[in-house]
Amino acid sequence: MNQHYFSEAPLGEFKPREIDVLLAGETRSVVTAGGVFSPEHLDRGTEILLRTLASAGQPGSGPALDIGCGWGPIALHTALESPEREVWAIDVNERSRELTRLNADRLGASALRVAAPEDVPSELLFDEIISNPPIRVGKEVLHGILHQWLPRLAPKGVAHLVVAKHLGADSLQRWIAAEFTDLTVERVARDKGFNVIRAARKA
Repeated sequence: MNQHYFSEAPLGEFKPREIDVLLAGETRSVVTAGGVFSPEHLDRGTEILLRTLASAGQPGSGPALDIGCGWGPIALHTALESPEREVWAIDVNERSRELTRLNADRLGASALRVAAPEDVPSELLFDEIISNPPIRVGKEVLHGILHQWLPRLAPKGVAHLVVAKHLGADSLQRWIAAEFTDLTVERVARDKGFNVIRAARKA
């Protein structure tokens, strides 16, 4: 478990390196390292999620949350699109949090807040949750994560999750709909083996 990207303290020396990625409509130079999710490039699922959100139109203005931020692409994209918006990036992996902070500084995303999950203020609700969730932690842990954060959607809040079809996107969509009856759940995109699931707080 210690060598997985969802470990709190990954093994191996911290060796940061730069890669170029497309975030918020521009190519940006960011820092990544081993021991975090997809350190070599912007993974396909995240790319599809961000493209789906861009095609949906105007981003929200209230607090946004990225669950399992890795080196930060979703949170960075969101913060760069709306510089005044309060954006939270959380991850159990301390290296992921360090890299996200470094990248926020590099890109001038001053409103981006990086934290361990337990350090997010308990009273804070989110207008938007945007995540490529850590499916490989296992069903029980993943369900626990969603039970922790989906109830934190504000009135009219929306969550977008991208999940690979072969890793159980359809069954996860059904589980969310059954477990959270106060949310309207639907698939809003399917591309290259990934589904984007939208869960919206009912009015």
